[in-house]
Amino acid sequence: MNRLYHFALSPFCRKVRLTLAEKRVEVELVEERYWEQNPDFLRRNPAGKVPVLRIDGRILSESQAICEWLEESFPQPALMPRDPDSRFEVRRLCAWFDDKFHQEVTSRLVYERLKIGGRTPDARNIKFGSSRIKYHLDYMAWLLDQRRWLAGDSMTLADFAAAAHLSSLDYVSDVDWNRHAVIKDWYAKIKSRPAFRTILADQVPGHPPSEHYADLDF
Repeated sequence: MNRLYHFALSPFCRKVRLTLAEKRVEVELVEERYWEQNPDFLRRNPAGKVPVLRIDGRILSESQAICEWLEESFPQPALMPRDPDSRFEVRRLCAWFDDKFHQEVTSRLVYERLKIGGRTPDARNIKFGSSRIKYHLDYMAWLLDQRRWLAGDSMTLADFAAAAHLSSLDYVSDVDWNRHAVIKDWYAKIKSRPAFRTILADQVPGHPPSEHYADLDF
């Protein structure tokens, strides 16, 4: 059985889960409290990070590398464009969300509010994340005003990367969906996809999701 070692609210794991589900690759989800540095888990990924995908006798790590391996191994439905310029744009936006957005927003809000790794919430981090998410939402709205999807006319890994982060933030009610109607409409399209069902069923013990989290008519 294929297995994905993951943490429910990790946006990197969610990006891989969305890709797996979109391509209808079945996996068993195994929750991994990666911050505890379990020796068995470290043998699978010495970097001590999730996600880790065990598939067809392989052990794969790093979310973007996993997603692109899945794209090449299971090409339908396609989540990467064919031409080099469009592929570059997808990769650029994936890096934007997994690096800049994660550093400035997700890690400052989701990880702090849920006390991941036993941390004590820092009000300064939460204030900074709450401020920076506005900038990122404005940038997303600018992209979506020009394109049907974030990277172009077709849904790609860039949309999954963004939705993975925003869904984690929405779990803790940190997204102002009224700031830009175009972003809410974009997210509603992704949220309604069958690939999103297991994401919307996530529950973190002791931390129930926001009331609208699983509501498709939010």
